[in-house]
Amino acid sequence: MDFQEFTSYFHPNLFITELKAETKDEALEEIVGVLSEHKGLKDKWLILEMLKRRENLGSTGIGHGIAIPHGRSLSIKEMFVAFARSVDGIPYDSIDDEPVHLIFMIVAPPHEHNQNYLPFLGKLVEILKEEGNREQLAKCENFDQLIDILAGGF
Repeated sequence: MDFQEFTSYFHPNLFITELKAETKDEALEEIVGVLSEHKGLKDKWLILEMLKRRENLGSTGIGHGIAIPHGRSLSIKEMFVAFARSVDGIPYDSIDDEPVHLIFMIVAPPHEHNQNYLPFLGKLVEILKEEGNREQLAKCENFDQLIDILAGGF
């Protein structure tokens, strides 16, 4: 997956500079609300229920202040990613028990013609492993900065 294809899943309308949420469930609801508003989801409650079921299997809080809630749903036709930031942090049951400051929500249809869901997820985790990238993302103020930071991972 090249950089252009990777970044094509991000959209300026799905960039949330400051989450208002104070809990994991509130964060999921807030981000899904933005997805619904800008992507015209058929039923945002189906997406939210799918994400909560995924969290019940095991937290998507991967440590270092990052969560990557993700899943597949018949409610959408194409994969997309929302990015949200919380300066204060949100309790998220992360593997390191630290609050989450950066959330990348990935939602994909059950079947994609290009099968990029797992390669995308893998590349995102690879980028987020770099402490410098995490530090820059924590200060990220706009969509263009987000894309520039992600470019450093390629």
